[in-house]
Amino acid sequence: MIEKREFYINGAWVSPAAPRDLDVINPSNEEVCAVISLGDQADTDAAVAAAKAAFPTWAEVPKAERLALTQKLLEVYNKRADDLAEAMSIEMGAPIDLARTQQVGAGSWHIENFINAFKDFEFDRLLNDHSPNDRILMEPIGVCAMITPWNWPMNQVALKCIPAMAVGCTTILKPSEVSPLSSIVFSEIVHEAGFPAGVYNMVNGDGVGVGSQLTTHKDVDMVSFTGSTRAGIAISKAAADSLKRVSLELGGKGANIIFADADEKAVKRGVLHVMNNSGQSCNAPTRMFVERSIYDQSVAQATEIAAKVSVGPASDSGRHIGPVVNETQFDKIQGLIQTGIDEGAKLIAGGTGRPDGLNRGYYVKPTIFADVTSDMTIYKEEIFGPVLSITPFDSEDDVVEMANDSVYGLTNYVQTQDGAKRNRVARKLRSGMVEMNGTSRAAGSPFGGYKQSGNGREGGVWGLEEFLEIKAVSGWAAE
Repeated sequence: MIEKREFYINGAWVSPAAPRDLDVINPSNEEVCAVISLGDQADTDAAVAAAKAAFPTWAEVPKAERLALTQKLLEVYNKRADDLAEAMSIEMGAPIDLARTQQVGAGSWHIENFINAFKDFEFDRLLNDHSPNDRILMEPIGVCAMITPWNWPMNQVALKCIPAMAVGCTTILKPSEVSPLSSIVFSEIVHEAGFPAGVYNMVNGDGVGVGSQLTTHKDVDMVSFTGSTRAGIAISKAAADSLKRVSLELGGKGANIIFADADEKAVKRGVLHVMNNSGQSCNAPTRMFVERSIYDQSVAQATEIAAKVSVGPASDSGRHIGPVVNETQFDKIQGLIQTGIDEGAKLIAGGTGRPDGLNRGYYVKPTIFADVTSDMTIYKEEIFGPVLSITPFDSEDDVVEMANDSVYGLTNYVQTQDGAKRNRVARKLRSGMVEMNGTSRAAGSPFGGYKQSGNGREGGVWGLEEFLEIKAVSGWAAE
């Protein structure tokens, strides 16, 4: 049994002000794998006070020193890669091989990209060539609360904490209470890297408790949140009273548009992308739109591919998918699969219940529906599980309208060999990101969405700027 009740505040591990034990459940077997403590107002206040006290000095630390500390953090992060992978596999059910590669790798990839972006980042800038005595100063916003999700723990911790600390902000991390173990390891990494006391703090807690306390705290200057749209709306409302900046990365219902001239691997790529991480990715292409002339063959192909997706415990090596994170998510997904059946969608793979041979653990069958129409619940709602909907389309204009018919706008996908069509459709899609023909976005590309998928951008230069204020100064003396 892992016991991790302490919080990391002001450079040290400290006991909770009033212990409130919470069991962490291993979703592969539904057993308690660890015990943490949830913080209360006194713990939140202590972390914020430490961050506030550290901010004036940290904001003045030369850029070269902050860069060196970030580089040291990456070195320690890579050294602790196995510990991070083990933690994420246990706490949220990522198969161990996926945890070692994608889950840990997402964090290191973002840290590397921030280091590269930060090297050339200019905090003091000329307004323009015609105004030599005007300067634009980019200054750290202050104390930042980071509220991160359970589905890609290190991906989101890296996207928030690294750029904020690099540009001179101080931070308080509240990881998901569902997957806190990897963030405890990350806190050990920050400590070993040598960041000054108070620059980084971590308090475990739930959204109603520590999350709300941070969101409404008078000494928190910014909240960066990744999670559900429902929670993002609540955070925005709570933060409005103090007019603090709020950056949100929320839900998605990605459209994957497959034209008749798409490459032969387009359908397979789309199905496997949805199933990856047990479907628990906000940018998953969960609505597949297929041009009618290739619709029947694509449905048949998707059925075959789903049948080959295996499901098993997170501790097993292999390319299988693991469980979903907890009972709440399992029940939600099962309910939506049943709703799809009840509303008349054609079930071509999977369905309700656990896969054969798995009677314990939150395992979901890889599920695909065909002939899904826009009035169906599974067409509209983010399921956040290994569930794909397939719908035919007849024309480019029709499918763009269909793709944009969503409250979300995070990532959409386009598959066609016609370059002009590809670019034309990308311009018309109302989403923060568009990925085409299986090409991932490059290092340093901004991550974020339109509409109810949130606001703000994470990653690269945009991720650094997210934590900065802009100050315009006239009459600047020549130096």
